Amino acid sequence: MVDFTVVIPTYNGAQRLPRVLDALRSQIITDLTWEILVVDNNSTDTTAAVVKQYQSNWLDAVPLRSVTESRQGLAYARQCGVETADGLWVGFLDDDTAPDQNWVMAAYGFGEQHPRAGAYGGQIHGEFEVPPPENFERIKSFLAIKERGPEPHLYQPEVLILPPGAGLVIRKQAWLEAVPAQLQRTTRGGNDFEISICMHRQGWEIWYNPEMHIYHHIPKKRLEREALISLSRTVGSCICELRLINVSTLQKPVIVSRILVGNLRRVIQHVLTYRMQIKHDVVLMCELVFFIAGFMSPFYLLKKTLVNTTLFSTLSQATAQGQ
Repeated sequence: MVDFTVVIPTYNGAQRLPRVLDALRSQIITDLTWEILVVDNNSTDTTAAVVKQYQSNWLDAVPLRSVTESRQGLAYARQCGVETADGLWVGFLDDDTAPDQNWVMAAYGFGEQHPRAGAYGGQIHGEFEVPPPENFERIKSFLAIKERGPEPHLYQPEVLILPPGAGLVIRKQAWLEAVPAQLQRTTRGGNDFEISICMHRQGWEIWYNPEMHIYHHIPKKRLEREALISLSRTVGSCICELRLINVSTLQKPVIVSRILVGNLRRVIQHVLTYRMQIKHDVVLMCELVFFIAGFMSPFYLLKKTLVNTTLFSTLSQATAQGQ
């Protein structure tokens, strides 16, 4: 058992991994045992070779391990990372992020000082390949950029104000107690929020730690108009599914009604406020797409439920016939 495990889920990350591994090599550590675990999620590039190259010339006191997760999806990669980690604490780093030199110590120290913390995130700063669009601050959270000030505070899971998965630190005990082996959201878009929601429902606290800093590389292609609009739609479309996690049957109609009414009001207000500007301003368009997707999220969830029910029924019938 070690104190802290850094888990790096990656898919075809051969070009991105050196940056995060070099940053981890430069960590300033005192009185702490820790390790690094790369979770290769079926990469088809030279990711495995890159990891082996780093392992051949790595720090003697810090194990650099790797494992392959054959089930495709970020949720499966994170689950594999937690199950394989030897640390009491597990910190997730995306392969396109880099922590500052004190990240591991700041992450471990905060957890030890907050015995009811199940998960917490820090500050995520954007490093842009090209300048972002004007007023980008309004949608920066869609790209997991979080800068919530200098003071630590509790997040608000009830209204989906939560830390993103990039830089998320979890107490392994809390994960094992609260997070199901099969999450509802298996890809990007809500998987990180679902983790914190499950922990919160079991009584664990979700915190913001301003002393943890990571830097998220944003390539040019992710700032293109269609990419930003698609991302906004993804973020909005999972709102209902996340809000209904672990909610009683009696509460669900109330929450769905609030989602429908609240987002319809936002759509109308947005259109009336900005009118003709929306077409030419990518940030305003992204906000509108997010509100519309939020309004539609109950219907997306219904469709997903019907598809899964039909698939389960078909598989059950096939199994019965096979017997």
